[in-house]
Amino acid sequence: MFFITSRIPEQGSHSEAGRWLSFDNQNTDISKWVYFCQRAGQGEYQEITAAPFMAKLKALPAHTQILFWLHGYNNQMESHIFPMAQTLQHQFDRLSPNAILVVPIIWPCDEDGQLGVIDDYWDDQLAATASGLAFSRLLAMFDDWRRAPEQQTDPCKRRMNLLAHSMGNRTLISTFHHWHQHAGLDTMPQWFRHIFMMAADVDNQALEPHQPGRAVLDAAKQVHIYYAADDLAMAASKVVNVRHRTVTRRLGMTGPENLDALPANKVTVTDCDAFNDHFDPLWGHTYFLTDDNGHPSPLIEQMMNKMIGT
Repeated sequence: MFFITSRIPEQGSHSEAGRWLSFDNQNTDISKWVYFCQRAGQGEYQEITAAPFMAKLKALPAHTQILFWLHGYNNQMESHIFPMAQTLQHQFDRLSPNAILVVPIIWPCDEDGQLGVIDDYWDDQLAATASGLAFSRLLAMFDDWRRAPEQQTDPCKRRMNLLAHSMGNRTLISTFHHWHQHAGLDTMPQWFRHIFMMAADVDNQALEPHQPGRAVLDAAKQVHIYYAADDLAMAASKVVNVRHRTVTRRLGMTGPENLDALPANKVTVTDCDAFNDHFDPLWGHTYFLTDDNGHPSPLIEQMMNKMIGT
């Protein structure tokens, strides 16, 4: 499985194609660089570097679309991120083999266990935002790659999509905000076909005009928002943010504060309250995968239809 990360490798920050990497889960420092890698097996990661990584994605079958996935809070590579990505990949392949390739984008989460869950949340919130600077460099690298003369003669026409879950939406917004500021453009390029904002742990006004998340709407043909009023992780998020004197309703709990402030031809909103706790009985938060019996969430097919249908 291909993946991109802003975690700092134990082998050092200098990139080298072909080297084997390992990562310390306790190290949540954020690299100013990003690493383009392939997972060969559990705990086995090989660095590919940027241009070869992009070339491999370009060389996929013509009909295959990319779904980049930004994970949520308190997720570790082997215990959470890769198993979830494999579940997503399996469910998409079940519907249409090779139509979608899932590529995780991994930012450094804390791992203090249940006793440190509140501190983990706040640490991860800071890390998710700070990771936006590193991942904005990822966008800049992609932009440089696609503008290179050899790419101009044979341009990449691969369709790209992005799924951000929970606090990963904080990274998403921070990434586009940083890139937009750095590029000095009036608007973001429309690089993505679809962006799925799942149980987004961000302010429910984040996509409105003059807000940092507005660039998300520019970056995709369509943006899809999924929320559930009984998502307990969103309720916990609000409590933690009250502790730090930032009281806001969460997009993943209420949906957009003012839907009229968002372009109707670009934004869809789905209330998942009827089924979220079936797929995540404890929190009602991770409701886009499968239930305990392996039955897929209805959102799997919905996302697939949006990606391959337009």
